[in-house]
This record gives sequence, C-alpha cells and structure tokens, in this order.
Amino acid sequence: MACCLIATSQSLRAEDWPNFRGPNYDGASTETGFIKTWPEEGPLILWQREVGPAFSSFAISAGRLFTCGAENKRQTLLCLDVFTGEVIWKKAFEDEVTDPSEHLYGTRATPTVDGDRVYIMGGHGLVACYDVRTGDDVWQRRFANPPHWKYSGSVLIQGNLAVVAAGRSDGSLCALDKMTGAVVWTCGDDPAGYATPYPFLFDGRRYIVGFMAHSVIVADAASGALVLRVPYPSHSGVNASTPIFHDGHLFISTGYRIGSVLFKLKPDGDRLAAEEVWNTRKIRNKFQTPVLFDGNLYTSDENGLKCVDFMTGRVHWRNGRVKHGTLILADGHLILLTQKGELRLAPASPEGFATEAKLKLFEGTGFTAIQQLTRQKQGRRCWTVPVLSGGRLYVRDHDTLMCLDLRGLPTSRPAGCHAEPRLRWSFP
Repeated sequence: MACCLIATSQSLRAEDWPNFRGPNYDGASTETGFIKTWPEEGPLILWQREVGPAFSSFAISAGRLFTCGAENKRQTLLCLDVFTGEVIWKKAFEDEVTDPSEHLYGTRATPTVDGDRVYIMGGHGLVACYDVRTGDDVWQRRFANPPHWKYSGSVLIQGNLAVVAAGRSDGSLCALDKMTGAVVWTCGDDPAGYATPYPFLFDGRRYIVGFMAHSVIVADAASGALVLRVPYPSHSGVNASTPIFHDGHLFISTGYRIGSVLFKLKPDGDRLAAEEVWNTRKIRNKFQTPVLFDGNLYTSDENGLKCVDFMTGRVHWRNGRVKHGTLILADGHLILLTQKGELRLAPASPEGFATEAKLKLFEGTGFTAIQQLTRQKQGRRCWTVPVLSGGRLYVRDHDTLMCLDLRGLPTSRPAGCHAEPRLRWSFP
C-alpha cells in the first residue's frame, strides 16, 4: 500500500527536540550562544528528579519533556515541565524490562513527539500512542519478536507513518498509520536488532534503513518495498548504532570488536546497489551513534573517544581512556557525557579533544547497593545521550534526570519555576 509522505507534520520551534537524535536525526542542535566556559562552581542546576531506571533519552516539544522511567515494576512514560521538572502526567504502559545478569533495567527507547501525540515502544513490544496534553490512550499495537535484550529502537515518524523495527513475522520494518496504528506495510523478515529506523533522501526518493540483527536493509518509504539488503555481522544480534547517510554514502557501525563500513549507494533500477568504500575495526560503536561534522565522525565507542574521517575511515585522534560515552553536537562543539558520569565540552576538531569545561555528575545517586557494586565493576552506566534545548542541557543516569542552565543568565528563578535554582556542583 502506497502512502504519501511529507517532510514533517508539525512546525518545530527552534529549541524543540521531538525525537531520538533530534529533528534532523543527526544528534546535532542548531542552538548557538550557550555558555562554553563554565564558572568555577559549574553551571546552574535548575532541577533534578528521580524517575526510576531506564535508558531513554529525551523528546522536547512546546515546553514539555518526555522520557521513560519505572514505577511499581512497570515501564512508565513521563511528561515533565521543562522549566521545573514537575510531572504533568505519567503513564505506566508495560511490565518492567529486567536483565538481572547486568542490572540493565528499564525502557531502552526514547519517546517521539509528533504534533499532539507522543509515541513509545516498550521493551516487550508494545507500541503506544498517547495524547501529549493529557496522556490519554490513543491506540496501541503489540509486536511479538523482541531480541534478547528486548526492543530498544524508538518510533520513527515519517509523514503519515510510524515506523518500528519489529522483526521476523512482524516485518523487519513495520510501518503503521500514525493516527490509528493500522499496519500500512511491512518490509523483510530479518530478526530485529536494537537500532532505531533511520530515514534519508537519495536521488529524489525517500528511504528508511533498518539495522537488523544480522543485516542492513533499506525500504522504500512510500511502498515498503525492499530495495537493498546487505548481510552484516554482529555479536548475538547486537547491532544498535543508528546508521548515518551523507553525500550518497551510508555508514554502519557495530561493537564487540566487529567495526564499521562505509557504502556508496547507487540506483539499480527500482532498487539500490551498495559498493564498499572502506571498512575498519578502528571505530566500533556498541550502542552510541557518532555525530558528523565537517567531514569527520566523532564518537566515544568501546575503545575510546575519537575523530574519524568519514570518507576514508582514517583515525585523526583517539583517547582510549574515554569509552562508552554519548555525545551531541552544538555550535561547533561536542557535549560529551561519559559513562562514569562526567560532562565535558570541547570544540569539534580533527586536531584533538581540547576540553573547555567539565563537570562531575550523578555521584552515587539513584542506585541500590547491588547496583552500586555493579557500577564499580562495570562502569557508571551513564549511557543516555544528552539533549540541548532552549539553552538548557538535559542529562540523566539510570534513574536521575538533571536540567542544567547553559544560558549564562543570572541565578534567578525562571517564570513559573518552583524548583530551587541555586544548586551547583563543584569541579572534582
């Protein structure tokens, strides 16, 4: 079934960040002018809130922040006031996600906001749509083929479609009518990986990439027709990093010492052909996705923080001490959250990572005694990518959200803010 696509169904405010990796799906913010040299006592912490375990990042629209946590052993979608952190509404939507061997509890996906609706995919396969204002149910659909560590990809909105990486008999990619939840098309039967579907425009046609457990597939966005399938290895199906398309080339990366590849795409009748340009084990993204700036990829993968030339795969620099971090790009700068809970800011440069500001966060918050022991053995588990919106930086560890003020304003309470604005962190 064909579907007419439009670029977006809502008019975004400059500071809105409505879905995973932002409005352009690239981890880059258009904001400028935020403070890049922090005062000695650190940037202002406007508010913080305990929400329960999850790895969800943030969707921000019209003064509301959406993320996930847990309550009473249920995955919970939260709608918060961006200025105060106060809960506007919350919705328990599915049983909790647990992994007792590693204590990796909670929802993996990030909410997606589209107009007056918000979408979430739970770890066990429930895709739910709620009213942004009230949290009322709009529709739900359940999928039955989760990968071992449960569904992790977020819902991708493209025109009238809500696309998810469902897997196997549900379709490698499954496109739903975003208004009703009815199936519009399915593409492929490869088992699900952990990556969010990714859209791109090439040669006048719109496509959607699915990074599946053992393959990369590309679907025609209008019809769902499979136009490309390339086998790709993984460790136990863990392909989780979002693909990146740029200038006719598609970048794919995975962890566990497997590596990355760059393909050059070419039209091939009604399909696409992929020609390998380079592959390397020097860039290995397990769950994080790089940002692309001025022809270079920046990432903090399983073997270090690094800068890699997009077209050649050549490593410009690497810091092997900073592994498994997450980062975004804003105003030519990288904002990095390490898995040990340290926030760093530096210009995005192929010459190196020259830290201009840093701040230690989340020391000992939001974890039980056994989880604290796990952290000592396996790291801080700050694996959620930050979001910059309206001059405020939103960050989290497993359980705790924080909002930091990067606007450089006086320490006065914003209009309507009931949180204490004078909490600060000192540099270590």
